[in-house]
Amino acid sequence: MLSKREQDSDVTVHFRSDRVSRVNGLYFFSTRENTLEGPFSSKEDAERETEAYIRRMQAGRFTSPDASSLNA
Repeated sequence: MLSKREQDSDVTVHFRSDRVSRVNGLYFFSTRENTLEGPFSSKEDAERETEAYIRRMQAGRFTSPDASSLNA
């Protein structure tokens, strides 16, 4: 069990691991679904596509068709 000491600061910094990885000279990004997307020729391309992927996933969550409308 982790406990806080009296002299420990209340402020904590959470570091997120980088989603972009390099494999055999090409760049990929990892998703929450534990997939690697890519390849991309540069880290910048992979980062840009990471943001685009997140936007698509978030948009899909809000625009998915209602199951009852599919049977109309």
